[in-house]
Amino acid sequence: MTSLMRNRVLVLTVTAYMIGFLVSPAWAAMIPSKGLSGDAGDTLIQQDVEKVQLALENRLVQEKLRAYGLSAEEVRAKLSEMTPSQIHLLAQASDDVLAGGDGLGAVIGVLIVVILVIVILKLLGKDIIITLNGEAADSAPRALFA
Repeated sequence: MTSLMRNRVLVLTVTAYMIGFLVSPAWAAMIPSKGLSGDAGDTLIQQDVEKVQLALENRLVQEKLRAYGLSAEEVRAKLSEMTPSQIHLLAQASDDVLAGGDGLGAVIGVLIVVILVIVILKLLGKDIIITLNGEAADSAPRALFA
């Protein structure tokens, strides 16, 4: 009986030790970021400003800004008031404008135009006829939409 009690006490002691002393709470705290020092930070900010200015020279961007009622002077004034993080965010967004998008938009645009032409022709009562490899138009053409 005493050996059984000793085992229970031993197990209880080891368990209490492992739960209470070996498991320590996690401590976490926010630390300030060091940011970029000196010339490196200034160089990156300048590159971002140049990217944004290059995007603002784009004709489509200028037309959109005019449509929103902003003049070039107002845009320059807003750009000079922005923080470095805002300028960096704007420079990242302007990369898509300078690259012309991802190409998927062009494919979707072409498909929409083709579908629109087919719908208009069908509404006008026109048949869409596709001939195969130089067959004459009167020699049993195959109709795509009848």
